[in-house]
Amino acid sequence: MTSPATASQAATPVPDRRLNLISLVLALGVFITLLDTTIVNIALDHLRTVFDASVAQTQWVSTGYLLAFVSVIPVSGWLSERFGARNAWMSAVGAFLAGSLLCGLAGSLPALIAFRVLQGIGGGMVMPITLSIVTRAAGPERIHKATAAVALPGLLGPILGSVLGGAIVQSLSWHWLFLVNVPVCLAALILGRSLLPATAGQRGHRLDIPGFLLLTPGVVAVAYGIGETSGKDGFAAAGAWLPLVTGAVLLAAFTLHSLRARRPALIDVRLFARRSFGLSSVITFASGFSTYALSFLLPLFYQQVRGETVLHTGLLLITQGLGTMFFVVALRNLAARLDSRFVIAAGMAITMIGTVPFALADAHGGTALLLAGQFAQGLGFAATTFPVTTLALANLSHDETPRASAAFSVVQRVGAPFGVAIIAVILQNRLDGATTAADALAAFSGTFWWIFALSAAPLVLAFLVPSRKHTAAAPEPARPEKQAEPAAPAQ
Repeated sequence: MTSPATASQAATPVPDRRLNLISLVLALGVFITLLDTTIVNIALDHLRTVFDASVAQTQWVSTGYLLAFVSVIPVSGWLSERFGARNAWMSAVGAFLAGSLLCGLAGSLPALIAFRVLQGIGGGMVMPITLSIVTRAAGPERIHKATAAVALPGLLGPILGSVLGGAIVQSLSWHWLFLVNVPVCLAALILGRSLLPATAGQRGHRLDIPGFLLLTPGVVAVAYGIGETSGKDGFAAAGAWLPLVTGAVLLAAFTLHSLRARRPALIDVRLFARRSFGLSSVITFASGFSTYALSFLLPLFYQQVRGETVLHTGLLLITQGLGTMFFVVALRNLAARLDSRFVIAAGMAITMIGTVPFALADAHGGTALLLAGQFAQGLGFAATTFPVTTLALANLSHDETPRASAAFSVVQRVGAPFGVAIIAVILQNRLDGATTAADALAAFSGTFWWIFALSAAPLVLAFLVPSRKHTAAAPEPARPEKQAEPAAPAQ
């Protein structure tokens, strides 16, 4: 049995070197789970041919993963508290590993879809538990450094996924779309067992079953409804608005439940009333209409307007990732010393500037200017995302961190696709009357201008963010009985 001193150490920020190692391990899990979303999406048409299936049937390879992914986010905070953050994280990575291996061995489309659901269950828990672990290990003074180290691979994963997915489809068997995850997951599990801080589960934390029955179906219904807006009728389709309305009702019912619950709810909605956490969540949600929408629109622009191949499109998109890396390597420490309001606002402004070349683009030529625009987009995305994440997590107490991380992850996973769905509907409406290449170019140009305009919302919200002297305030201390709780023996 571990002494109370060890428990206190587990709940106390760790030394810099240990924090770097923890961040490295956590980054592996974030990278592989987010890489998997794009590495498979870019190969859906190939899988349709392999299994001789319809587009609607094959789409469930992606939809099944995403619905499972969002379904487990709400309960991840409770799992982290009940079984210990390290155990919960390793279980999540283990489930993702098992799903990846089974997907790679699948012999039919129904089997592949079922194993993708298992993959999604593991993948959905990784990010919120990662945020919980890194927030506790770093403490408020180093949270910007730790979140950057963990988030960078996650931001690069979707971009590299397009390149890797295209290369695998063209050069290897489709099975390697999933088997490529196996060695990375094994490395994460081996390193995680020895490097991640071990904390004991708390048996007194009961699952909020009424909250689970309201929140999880609500989030899944909203995510499913958003996915169905890509059809011809957009939000007017019954398959889109009915689940959206149902999900909204369930989420409203959960909000009332959380406010009235005597025991800790699955997610404490009162956190959103805090200026720092609430504003960061709203900015994250609003970014779905701009930064995340660009990730959806750029590949379509290159392939449909410029006639690029899947692999060449992925290579062109690398410059966006380079912009993100440049911020982390060269500007992150400077940005951490500046007022978050101005960093976030500058990030959104740079993203808007990077959108203009695409709004003015022709069907041919000007590639260098487009690549410069993508670099600016990646730079602006990083300058917005890292401070916002720090803002959301910096003032949380030790006890609040797991469920707050789950709440913030829900906002990310619902807000981003919702903004993308709006942009997709705008694009589809503009393409419906397009009969020539010039019409298609005009449709994309107009949609890029929509993204430019919608980016003004998070830009304005940035100036409402608390100043640095408020965000740097120390978090609420954990209750003494929580600090003295024994940690699990080191494995």
